[in-house]
Amino acid sequence: MAGYNGNLKAVAEHLDEGENIIESCFGAYEGQMLGQDTLRNGVFLVTEKRVVFFGKKLMGYDMESFPLTKVSAIEMSKGLMGKSITMKMSGNDAKMKWIQKGNPDGVVNYVRENMGEKAAAPVAAPAADDIPTQIQKLASLKDAGILTEEEFATKKAELLAKM
Repeated sequence: MAGYNGNLKAVAEHLDEGENIIESCFGAYEGQMLGQDTLRNGVFLVTEKRVVFFGKKLMGYDMESFPLTKVSAIEMSKGLMGKSITMKMSGNDAKMKWIQKGNPDGVVNYVRENMGEKAAAPVAAPAADDIPTQIQKLASLKDAGILTEEEFATKKAELLAKM
């Protein structure tokens, strides 16, 4: 039964080591308990790898976690009582409404940029031994007149800095 800041403080102890809260908002989370629809106040937050609903209660907490890799869509709307976020995953939906605190736009934007398979694919840095090959390709483009001497020098310097 904590407010926005109390929930953020309480959820931190349930995150994995090195996991950080990127964005968060506070509102009423729609769920089900014993087959009945329920509303629970809490935070809806996003970390580097998942979206979490967390609601502190008098004697405990409610927490649901959704991996970013499983999110297929996220929507936001605005009404008289505040903003609403609906998130869709295969076989499951999550909805928070009456959002009055936090940054719901930031939550939605981060999820959109990192949801689905994009979240699972690590970005591979070019191997150091591949850099000479890339420089040779750039030299060929320069010799063909596609790159200017200045463009070639700039890209070459960027690649050499990565070695």
